[in-house]
Amino acid sequence: MDEKRDRLKESSHQLAVSCALCAVCLLGHVSHIFAAKPPWIHVFHSVGFHVSLSLFTLLGPGRQLILDGVKSLSKGAPNMNTLVGLGALSSFAVSSLAALIPKLGWKAFFEEPIMLIAFVLLGRNLEQRAKIKATSDMTGLLSVLPTKARLLVNGDAKDLGSIVEVPCSSLSVGDKIVVLPGDRVPADGTVTAGRSTIDESSFTGEPLPVTKLPGSQVSAGSINLNGTLTIEIKRPGGETAMGDIVRLVEEAQSREAPVQRLADKVSGHFTYGVMTISAATFVFWSMFGTRILPAALNQGNPISLALQLSCSVLVVACPCALGLATPTAVLVGTSLGATRGLLLRGGNVLEKFSMVNSVVFDKTGTLTIGRPAVTKVVPLGGMKITDSQLNPDAMLSEVELLKLAAGVESNTIHPVGKAIVEAAQAAGCQNVKVTDGTFMEEPGSGAVATIENKVVSIGTLDWIQRHGVDEKPFQEVEDLKNQSVVYVGVDNTLAGLIYFEDQIREDARQVVESLSCEGINVYMLSGDKKSTAEHVASLVGIPKEKVLSGVKPDEKKRFISELQKDQSIVAMVGDGINDAGALAESHVGVAMGGGVGAASEVSSIVLMGNRLSQVLDALELSRLTMKTVKQNLWWAFAYNIVGIPIAAGMLLPVNGTILTPSIAGALMGLSSIGVMTNSLLLRFKFSLKQKKVYGASPNTKIDVDSVLLYQKEKTKQPYSDSRWGEV
Repeated sequence: MDEKRDRLKESSHQLAVSCALCAVCLLGHVSHIFAAKPPWIHVFHSVGFHVSLSLFTLLGPGRQLILDGVKSLSKGAPNMNTLVGLGALSSFAVSSLAALIPKLGWKAFFEEPIMLIAFVLLGRNLEQRAKIKATSDMTGLLSVLPTKARLLVNGDAKDLGSIVEVPCSSLSVGDKIVVLPGDRVPADGTVTAGRSTIDESSFTGEPLPVTKLPGSQVSAGSINLNGTLTIEIKRPGGETAMGDIVRLVEEAQSREAPVQRLADKVSGHFTYGVMTISAATFVFWSMFGTRILPAALNQGNPISLALQLSCSVLVVACPCALGLATPTAVLVGTSLGATRGLLLRGGNVLEKFSMVNSVVFDKTGTLTIGRPAVTKVVPLGGMKITDSQLNPDAMLSEVELLKLAAGVESNTIHPVGKAIVEAAQAAGCQNVKVTDGTFMEEPGSGAVATIENKVVSIGTLDWIQRHGVDEKPFQEVEDLKNQSVVYVGVDNTLAGLIYFEDQIREDARQVVESLSCEGINVYMLSGDKKSTAEHVASLVGIPKEKVLSGVKPDEKKRFISELQKDQSIVAMVGDGINDAGALAESHVGVAMGGGVGAASEVSSIVLMGNRLSQVLDALELSRLTMKTVKQNLWWAFAYNIVGIPIAAGMLLPVNGTILTPSIAGALMGLSSIGVMTNSLLLRFKFSLKQKKVYGASPNTKIDVDSVLLYQKEKTKQPYSDSRWGEV
């Protein structure tokens, strides 16, 4: 990345110098046209000054470009730089001869190499900026790893004096480390002592922590929540699971993306063709032209005329319009995406996304919110409230049960506990305090505390039974197998159950339906169990046969590869580190803006608004951008088809018109301006397209959320999203 940024910096410097030289050259022409009187200003349009500017341009900003073109030609693989180099060098050579030997009667056009190099460098700079955005570094991926670890020197975890902090890079297999609550695990290993719950959501994508006991495996980068663990190192440094994910990403990014641009596909043939036409133009006008058309001698010496026309062919065909066709449209498309909360990394991304026929969604954090939420509170009918402030015969309500559970869970950092506290706040429950010194938590089991002289335990059935509840759970009336549950015990009574699950995003079903209606295959991957994954898929409209559950990061990447073998253009939508390999492997990786930074780093598109509906926005924008690119390319080729014959002197026999290299350069500039103007109209086209598609009236601002709202009203489905578009 540093090397690419250095190259971009160098390119920007060269472009700035070239544009400055071009501006000085144009100043001289303008002063000459308007007959400026100050004597010093005449220096700017003198031959000697133009020679100096042209020579400085060729040896300075244009040197790399010309050398690359000459090397490519010598290897038998001419490219666009070859045309630029030949056009610039021939213009300078002919102009130098004309200046040194005035008797030849040739015309000098030293300004051609200056303007030529400036236009080409502008296109290349825009292209480099687009490409550097398309490549991510690994800093976000590696930022989840701690830099230091607590090394246990003598193997006795009880003796704090035996624990020293060391750099993680110095750890080796067999070392024992201590991980305190709130710390990230510094290396892969096996738990040898302690009990805790570990948040592995950055790897597995699942929101619920996993209980770790002696003998359990832990991965570097996962978060230790509420217990102290002693871990024996099995895979340190770059050998960790995180290192494997980094290698998956690098492997996917190192493959060169297939070049789709028409200009690049035909560049070799185009270059040979232009060189051939230029040579034929010189031969014709130097040997036969003036004999067939004596009037052509009015244009000057036959050799001078032939050189001028052949240079004009090279100059007029210089691929500025071809070079700018894609970068300018991409620049406008990406900036337009940014205003819509879409981070788009380059033209190849837009090109690929416009052709996508398969979209793969991660489950947790993508189709779902990514954190547990309380869905149902079920109090037991036989539990009475004994609070003196209330009716002694009143039954324990859902709110009361939630209030007691939240009182206990307010002392924990467990995601389920946070979900219960949030649900209690949403229900308007009063805050209740735990009696000092009574709170106790066991990782993976539950928590217990005394509240208002009641012993309230919450967690697994085994946990509440260990704290005085000897009843068997009642027969559940509803089938909630796809949800998780915690038991709540008050004193010696089973008070009730609290169900929770990872909630579906409000716009998930509409996005899946819209993609399916366009003929795009939609799949879902999940590290969760099969029943939960299929339950979520059924809610959003994805068939069971297109659901893959219990998959690890490398299996996600392998699934993407298998889809690509079937000639599918695959987009992967995810949010976590566990998705990084699959996001990088896919043709287009789409990351949710609220996900882990590593996913954003390796993705081609980042949904900064953290809304799935932005996938539809990005799809429409990419299609329209590529349509603009194709229009630009057709314009560039049409310009060359018309411009090259005129530059070769086709109109000379008809009306005596020829294109001097200066006029040819001006036309080349106009073709580039036409391309850029069409690209700038993309913003208007995108707004107009949405109005036509969704039937909006003029002067209506509309976004995808508004469209989803309209669809829900049309299908009589409830709409609970508070994000309304301005209609």
